[in-house]
Amino acid sequence: MKAGSESSLAEAGPKRTTSLRSRRAPLASAGAQLARLDALTLPGGDFDAAVAAAGFPAGLRPGRLEIFQINVGRLCNMTCRHCHVDAGPDRVVENMNLQTIDACLRALDATDAHTVDLTGGAPELNPHFRYLVDQCIARGKHVMDRCNLTVLLLPQYADLPDWFAERGVEVVCSLPHYRKLSTDAQRGDGAFERSIEALGRLNAAGYGHGDERRRLTLMHNPAGAFLPGSQASMEREWKAALLKNHGVRFDRLIALNNMPIARYLEWLEETDNLQPYMEKLVGGFNPAAVGGLMCRNTLSIAWDGTLHDCDFNQMLEIPADVARGNVRDLDLEPLMGRLAARRVATARHCFGCTAGAGSSCGGATS
Repeated sequence: MKAGSESSLAEAGPKRTTSLRSRRAPLASAGAQLARLDALTLPGGDFDAAVAAAGFPAGLRPGRLEIFQINVGRLCNMTCRHCHVDAGPDRVVENMNLQTIDACLRALDATDAHTVDLTGGAPELNPHFRYLVDQCIARGKHVMDRCNLTVLLLPQYADLPDWFAERGVEVVCSLPHYRKLSTDAQRGDGAFERSIEALGRLNAAGYGHGDERRRLTLMHNPAGAFLPGSQASMEREWKAALLKNHGVRFDRLIALNNMPIARYLEWLEETDNLQPYMEKLVGGFNPAAVGGLMCRNTLSIAWDGTLHDCDFNQMLEIPADVARGNVRDLDLEPLMGRLAARRVATARHCFGCTAGAGSSCGGATS
């Protein structure tokens, strides 16, 4: 979609709020977000100390690189209340260009990653999205598209369910809840009904029926200041409810903790939930969740090519400890060695990934 299509995007998707950037809100600054978290009085709130006590005295170090995550931009047809990306129809500038996409592909070729995780914003809105998917498929990679569902109802993207199915793309769909009230409260009026319609289209294209090449994953995050329940039990509950009430099928459910970043951080402050939520995250630190953190098996690349340990560090502009830390400037020959040698950068928001059952882009970690 062209950068000038902001107004049509705003009309196409339900809108619960507006971006921090468009409002020039103080929390639009990553530095302001980090400072707000650091200012809280949190006994036990030293993440590095918690990690060391969990058996990682040298700090978090990467394991095998498995997932190559590319955030192709912050442009989105929705402006959800919980969005840690602060994405929306107004974020037309932050869109990965073709030069950076080709640089990502060169870097991908220099790694052993087996999966490419495409995210945004709504990644489908990047004008080079289909090119990127096809290039990754041609390299034999498993491709995941993180889809907000409603984008599939835009006329120019109506063919995507079949297009994805032909290529074996895993579609990872954000759906806060299987109930209308919770979903619309977080994503905007009408979001649930549109999401169900999009899920029906994916089912019709062969998704959600147990075919490994057409895997449909739903991604749940709570619509409040609490942690998700058991991922396994929720999956059973959601499958039964969505099939009974809407005739919709899916293959698996992943549950993510809400991260105290961007618009969710703003909501926490507005509702006086920031202190108790952070206390919940710190108090819920789970040593068993540390080993499976996404920062240990993932490299995350921002729309401008900068390298990060995870998607959340990317949003807070915390760079990966890699020399020449932009994908366009990388010396590719020793890339794997330098990635393996780095120390993962951490801050207080990381408690969001280690609370309860743990949380990563792949769901629970313990």
